[in-house]
Amino acid sequence: MRVVALISGGKDSCYNMMQCAAAGHHIVALANLRPAENTGQTDELDSYMYQTVGHHAIDLYADALDLPLYRGFIKGTSINTGRVYTACQEDEVEDLYHLMKLVKDKEGVEGVSVGAILSDYQRVRVEDVCRRLNLQPLAYLWRQNQEILLKEMISSNIQAIIIKVAAFGLDPDKHLGKTLDQMVPHLLELSEKYGVHVCGEGGEYETFTLDCPLFKKKIVVDSAEVIVHSADAFAPVAYLHFSKLHLENKGESSGMFMVKSCSCEVTCNGDDDIFPSSEEDEPQENIPVIWKSLNHNSLDFTQTFGSSRKSLSGYQWFSGITARCLPSQGRNAQEAAREAFSSLRANMTSEGLKPKDIILVHLYMKSMKDFNVINSVYVTEFDLCPPARVCVETLLPDGVLFCIDCLAHKYDIAADDVLCDEKLVMHVQSISHWAPANIGPYSQSIKVGDVLYSAGQIALVPCTMQLVSGGIRTEATVSLRHVERVLQAMSHSTALRHVITASCYVTDSKHIPIAHSLWQKKLGECKKVEDSETYRDATGLWGLLTVVVISHLPRDAAVEWHVVAVIDDPLQRKHFAMKMLSEGFQIECETVESSSASCASISIRLSLISPSASQLDLDGPLHDLVHMFKQAVEKLSEDCRASPLSFRAFFKDDIFDAETLQIGLQECLEKYLGKKAPALILVPVVDLPGKEVIHVTCWLS
Repeated sequence: MRVVALISGGKDSCYNMMQCAAAGHHIVALANLRPAENTGQTDELDSYMYQTVGHHAIDLYADALDLPLYRGFIKGTSINTGRVYTACQEDEVEDLYHLMKLVKDKEGVEGVSVGAILSDYQRVRVEDVCRRLNLQPLAYLWRQNQEILLKEMISSNIQAIIIKVAAFGLDPDKHLGKTLDQMVPHLLELSEKYGVHVCGEGGEYETFTLDCPLFKKKIVVDSAEVIVHSADAFAPVAYLHFSKLHLENKGESSGMFMVKSCSCEVTCNGDDDIFPSSEEDEPQENIPVIWKSLNHNSLDFTQTFGSSRKSLSGYQWFSGITARCLPSQGRNAQEAAREAFSSLRANMTSEGLKPKDIILVHLYMKSMKDFNVINSVYVTEFDLCPPARVCVETLLPDGVLFCIDCLAHKYDIAADDVLCDEKLVMHVQSISHWAPANIGPYSQSIKVGDVLYSAGQIALVPCTMQLVSGGIRTEATVSLRHVERVLQAMSHSTALRHVITASCYVTDSKHIPIAHSLWQKKLGECKKVEDSETYRDATGLWGLLTVVVISHLPRDAAVEWHVVAVIDDPLQRKHFAMKMLSEGFQIECETVESSSASCASISIRLSLISPSASQLDLDGPLHDLVHMFKQAVEKLSEDCRASPLSFRAFFKDDIFDAETLQIGLQECLEKYLGKKAPALILVPVVDLPGKEVIHVTCWLS
């Protein structure tokens, strides 16, 4: 890829260039923004976006790299400072847009090298510029461990000096002009004592690179003076103004460099003990089941639109949005998709909601071959902050293109006149070593209140966006690692132990025990609690897992993980379980309520334990299953105001008549819960664990 590197002169933009080169990209130009000459601020500009100290030396920086340099002036200011950026002509971000457009027109670049490590503010704005210009941002340093990253930079022969200090513990007289190598021990000490960002991501210090393996020549500082910007007694702000610099030739071997091997992939060789095969999870022989006939009609189960009632906190679930593609009627896939979304908008409008209020979408497709066509319509339905999404192929009826269900939340005044929690969105589009950039119109995660709704994750190698090699075990490990990293990025202390409900989609029944074993292993790492009693009691608190076998996943992946997490105290969650027998079936129910009482998850499994040659009656088990669900809802604490919103029934397609199941469940839900009935979602699957024939997951918020 032809790449332009955004440079400030600092270590981060320089090391990201090295990462781009190591990934096989071609740096063909440099770009830099500097203070406008009429501002009177010729050295340091107070900008949310740009490092400007040291900008006088950028021309030498370009000469050292022997690359064309494009420069522009920072004419705007920080006007649109929200979490989501939209174009504003007076904003300093538009200066970057015009500069990048010029470089693209002149150099034909396809990507932009960005040295962002932790700043969502900068990342969001660079990504917006890139989106408008159809450029791919490359941010290989994004969310890397700063201590490890700083040591990597030094070991990769980046020669950079401190040119600005602005933090307690950094002294202009002592530290300006020091090299990174000299500063590491002191920076680590400040980080340990005061929480200083080791790489200066909090604005604690800034650097200027004098040499790196990409440089054809090195920069030498002949003279510089210290400029005190703010003589604060505790945290003085000061910077170096370069008075004289020159370039020196380098030895022939100095152009060689090594970048730390890519950390995106993991291998699971020798981990057979981590993934034991369990007999109870071995694929079961399909047992022919003969059902007693219920009142059956020809209603297609995908034709039934439904919705939950709106909860006290403003949540509502919509189900049964279906796109039908019938070529015989002269309707193509795009038209069918547009009609389905039109139906969704109409139903949401009747409830006072809009598509921008959707926070989570489940997209079930008849065939992954239609993925691109559906995405082309889907992307037009949402703004710059699309909902999180789960996308899988499953066994939908002929003529059905896809089915959608979604959770919406109205950000306004709730029933009790308390302002609802604001929606926070993580929508990373940059290529990095962190986690996959979005491969479609969805966000990695959305936070409302204390709940994180994450998108489904498959095992893409973040820096290449290709599926990881190594088979199912590697895929399961890498994709679950992506889940962990997204959770931590949304809230620093959040980890897998905060998951309250998890779904794992696999494409082969043999993968079920692998998913279960990995989940238990990862949770076991979270459960290093000294008190064995606490350890045992915590077992059911950290994530109710559902594993289902479907026909196909995006990118031909073998596994996809999807989780919802709560930022609470997992050890204080309420957990209870119930079990009963019902006419040859066993029904097991588990409930987890968050310690904040803001939400809950219910899991119900219907297993066929006593097959017989005689006909089985579905009516009794369905009534018992829904009645147990009602009991679980009633067991929630008095403090819990969560309402049942979704009732997702994964069922073995070769055992049940879907229409009969849909009618039976709907009748039972209406009988036992009345107007409080959640939205019913039926998902036909290839297989379920053990002897399960139905697995229901329910979300309450």
